[in-house]
Amino acid sequence: MNNSEPIHINADSFEAAVTKSPVPVIVDFWAPRCPPCRMIAPLLDEIAREKAGAVRIAKVNTDDEPELAVRFGIRNIPTLLMFNNGQVKDTIVGLVAKREIVSKIDAVAAGA
Repeated sequence: MNNSEPIHINADSFEAAVTKSPVPVIVDFWAPRCPPCRMIAPLLDEIAREKAGAVRIAKVNTDDEPELAVRFGIRNIPTLLMFNNGQVKDTIVGLVAKREIVSKIDAVAAGA
């Protein structure tokens, strides 16, 4: 599996891809109808390439996977949930600058 590209996950693959991951995982809850989601996607692609092997980017289409959105209380998209060791460690809601995303990823990866 190529760790430098975001992966698309669903309810069936969530546990293996996120909770059992040996590296921190950023889960992007998004939908095709959401303009801010489309704007943040290239930033996440860049981060996936820049941090390949150190962090994983996973994407959940909330239109296709509403049960995952409900499970994690997603009310607005895009929402980024940052997991480390299977636990949510931080959250970003809405479109933010790449540096803010990277800063939070670095803090989660460092165990903060």
